[in-house]
This record gives sequence, structure tokens and C-alpha cells, in this order.
Amino acid sequence: MNSKSPRKVRKAVFPVAGLGTRFLPATKVIPKEMLTVVDKPVIQYAVEEAIEAGIEHFVFVTGRGKGAIEDHFDLAYELEATLKARGKSAEFEMLKASRPLAGAASFVRQQEPLGLGHAVWCARDIVGDEPFALALPDMLIHGRRGCFAQMIDVYSRHGGNIIAVEEVPHEHVNRYGVVALAGDMGHETFRITGMVEKPKVEEAPSDLIISGRYILQPEIFAKLATQKPGAGGEIQLTDAMIALMGEQDFFSYRFEGTTYDCGDKVGYLAANVALALDRPDIEPKFRPLLDKLVKK
Repeated sequence: MNSKSPRKVRKAVFPVAGLGTRFLPATKVIPKEMLTVVDKPVIQYAVEEAIEAGIEHFVFVTGRGKGAIEDHFDLAYELEATLKARGKSAEFEMLKASRPLAGAASFVRQQEPLGLGHAVWCARDIVGDEPFALALPDMLIHGRRGCFAQMIDVYSRHGGNIIAVEEVPHEHVNRYGVVALAGDMGHETFRITGMVEKPKVEEAPSDLIISGRYILQPEIFAKLATQKPGAGGEIQLTDAMIALMGEQDFFSYRFEGTTYDCGDKVGYLAANVALALDRPDIEPKFRPLLDKLVKK
């Protein structure tokens, strides 16, 4: 445990510049992050998770055609005025609670699709010299308590850099970034000794994969600034983290919750079903229909 309390995590970065080609034609004009799971856009789940963890400023790294995301987190004056006039107070309060405070959201363009590492680097001037949270919105993590809130607890104990991990079947490790671990810190937390992006199954250091939630120190930006393209010819965040690992502590945290990859059609459909079944206002009517479909 650090004797000195780590600096507070106030900002979160959301890379949302991807084209969403796996969901065409739906994403021809609608950002993939605006596709809904039950009744909320995918991006809103990640933002609400950050709000629960005490995040104060939200940095969206966007691209062309992503204006709907900015509009979604803005004041919809005509809609909110109409809701108030019609006495729909519950709907009005829901919309009000879903948007960041004035000045608490920033939008920056990633002008070229050069990889996740480059997208994170684009947020450097807004984040500044302080630790920050990073969420890959496609990875919707659902549980009793948000993943970021759990990670903040770990960060308050150990500082450094925190990476959320989860176990997958060993034959699937070649699809993900995989961590090597040593030193049990308790509370499902281990020191990370290495990382590898999409390793061969027989060479993977563990069955624990990086799950799309991070708490990173600002020194990562300097590593990203000089990082050469890696896998897929893109600037990989994993490569920059490996470079920083020689200078700073990295810890894994095995969080409580279930991840749904909403960048994949099957994962997206599973998220809709799982979250619908978790809603007391939807489940009683939805489950009989689902049971009927499953029996066909």
C-alpha cells in the first residue's frame, strides 16, 4: 500500500471514433455508440459508470459523423420544455440526470483511424498532467456495482495504473490483450509483470484478458507520442503500457460483473436480453416471449 494517497481521478476518456462497420447498414449515419441496449445508447452506460465512480469531466474522442453523441449529452431544450409542460416529470428528470454538467464534457477529433493508442493520445491536452480513467464503450460491463467504482477502490489502496481483467477460455486468448501476473495484493488484485496483444494460444501468459477499463497515469501520453505502429499497423495502447511498465506500477483487478461486447452482434444481442431481464418493469412481460422463442 502506498503511504501517500494517489492523486484523485477526475477525468475519463471515451474513444468513440470507430466506424462500426460490423453493424452496417445501421451505422451508416448513426454512430455505433448510439445503438441502444434496451432504452439507452451504449455510450450512456459507460458514462453512467464513470459518474458513479465520481468522475467529474468526460472527454470524448470522436471522428467525422459522430455529432449525435455530442447532441445526446447536450441540453435538448425543446424536448425538455415539452416534457415539463405535459407534466412528464419522471422523463424530464431522467434526461436531466443523463447529461454532464455544463462545461463537464469535452469533444476532440481523432482525424485519422490510427488505433486506440492514438485515440487516447488525442485527449492529452484536455486530460493534462493527472491520472485518468479510460473506457472502451463497446465493452458494456453490467453488475451490482460499476466496474470503475470498484477500480477506484483498488487505485486508492495502491495507486499506479489499474487494468480491469477477466478470465476467458484458454482457446480464446488469441483474440485479446493478455496479462502476466505475480504478487497477490489481495482483493482480486495482482501486480502485472507483462502484457501481450493477441498472443498465440500456446504462448499466452494467462487466461486473463484486458477488459476495456483502465486507470492510467499521465506519463502514458509521452509513451504514446513516440510509439511506433504495432499490431494491425496501428498505434497500440498495450505497447505504450508495456513501455511504461518499466517505470511505474501496473496492477490488474478482477472485477465483479459481466462484460458484453457490444461491438459484436452476438454480444450486443446478449446485452439487450440480459439487461432487459434485469429490469423489473420489463422482465415480467419479456421473459414469457423469450421462453416461447427459445422453445421454437
